[in-house]
Amino acid sequence: MTIESDLQQADNRTGVITATGNVRIVYPDERVVATARQAQYFSQEGLVILSGDVDVIQSDGHSIKAERVYYWVENERVKAEPLGEQQVFSKLKVDALQKPAPVAPGAEGTARSTVSAPEPSDPADSTSGANQP
Repeated sequence: MTIESDLQQADNRTGVITATGNVRIVYPDERVVATARQAQYFSQEGLVILSGDVDVIQSDGHSIKAERVYYWVENERVKAEPLGEQQVFSKLKVDALQKPAPVAPGAEGTARSTVSAPEPSDPADSTSGANQP
């Protein structure tokens, strides 16, 4: 990952790296380019926080525009927040999303399930055929 910005600071005691001013991050392993006014990497938590006019663009066409984006590196989870009453904008290419696994040849129509009614725990809860219309 490469980070370009007007100013960068690292605190070895806390493990926090902060980049401010015209931040541009290129993450070739994930094919992502992100821009923001500020970026912070919390190494102990494995968390990246981008803030201020955030744009994240993936090479497959996915993108996010928000005021603040949180990215948890280990589980590749993203959370985006808007500015005030505005909204987050996401663009997803449907064909780029994962498709369900194909069904094995000859397995179509062979799925079965069995549903059984629970046994009443109190005989007063059950109804007999005599009480039915």
